[in-house]
Amino acid sequence: MKDRLVLPGIGLVSLVVLLGVTFILLGRHAQVEGDYAFSSLPAVNAFLNGTSAILLTIGYLCIRRKRVMGHKICMGTAFGVSCLFLVSYLIHHYHVGSVPFSGQGWIRPVYFTVLISHICLAALVVPLALTTMYRAVSERFDQHVRIARWTLPIWLYVSVTGVLVYVMLYQLYRPQ
Repeated sequence: MKDRLVLPGIGLVSLVVLLGVTFILLGRHAQVEGDYAFSSLPAVNAFLNGTSAILLTIGYLCIRRKRVMGHKICMGTAFGVSCLFLVSYLIHHYHVGSVPFSGQGWIRPVYFTVLISHICLAALVVPLALTTMYRAVSERFDQHVRIARWTLPIWLYVSVTGVLVYVMLYQLYRPQ
């Protein structure tokens, strides 16, 4: 019975997040267009993504070693860190808009391949992570494990590629 209420709620939250990110990146004019040094938020975002990846890895190792409490703490913290990332990401892009990649040559298709796969899987990880967390909290561990097998590698990929996108965009090929 609860699933009939919670799962549509997860779908609605996921849709709102997706529409919010899309609107901020594509649907509005940035307040500080071209000022890519607006703040340290890109570095903060990379740090949060990296932290999430580390917590997800430690949480996975904990559950493999039957350390349930460590797993719960790491995964819950990874979820919280990812939520902080989303807020920070939205704030940054609300002010700055979309940041163009200035790299040329062979790195350009590499960057866009990583970026496009990152974006697509980031949209997918929102409902997956929410559903995985819900199934853990509701103690439906058989269903939790089934979806977590998909959620973990996707979430890890999104977290790691988020750091890679930051490095390529802001460190290797700084915006002009």
